[in-house]
Amino acid sequence: MSARKTTSKLPARLERTRQRFERWRETRKVRSGIPESLWTSAVKMATVYGINRTARVLRVNYYSLKERVESEASSSGSSERSTPSSFVELVAPAIASICECLLELEDVAGAKMRIHLKGAEVPDLAALSRSFWSVES
Repeated sequence: MSARKTTSKLPARLERTRQRFERWRETRKVRSGIPESLWTSAVKMATVYGINRTARVLRVNYYSLKERVESEASSSGSSERSTPSSFVELVAPAIASICECLLELEDVAGAKMRIHLKGAEVPDLAALSRSFWSVES
């Protein structure tokens, strides 16, 4: 596959960044490090297009790019955390939906118990039921 076919499918921003890297490669001194301005562009592209794709297109080390992306994310995240957040109090309405329940128990002998529950507090229904069933009629 030719380089022209590969680059023609790239988004315009990523293609421009790739071209900047190629121009730098053509004029750089041997073994010189990538300038910070290019790394900054690469990090921006990686946040939009993904680390793997960006590293392949720009021909940079995946792990170096990943480290810079994570470093950028943590530094921008810490500045967001340092800004005070506003407090919002959510007040429940005075009359919330009131739970209402009718429970009827009947044993084999015909003894019946009817429990009408209304309100937020619910007694221990399991214990109440056990005590009803354990009473001998």
